[in-house]
Amino acid sequence: MAVPKRRVSKTRRDKRRSNVWKISAPELIKCSQCGEFKRPHRICPECGYYKGRQVVNKEA
Repeated sequence: MAVPKRRVSKTRRDKRRSNVWKISAPELIKCSQCGEFKRPHRICPECGYYKGRQVVNKEA
């Protein structure tokens, strides 16, 4: 019959079972041009601006 070589401590077991490993929601910031929420350091999907410059043409 298989037996563990060393018993896992309660602290180690509880650390593994804790909620530390949950994925958090992505951070969102307001676009300086249109005010829509977007991910930081990315082109705004609504207006196509990044750092005050138009990078992608978006037709209204």
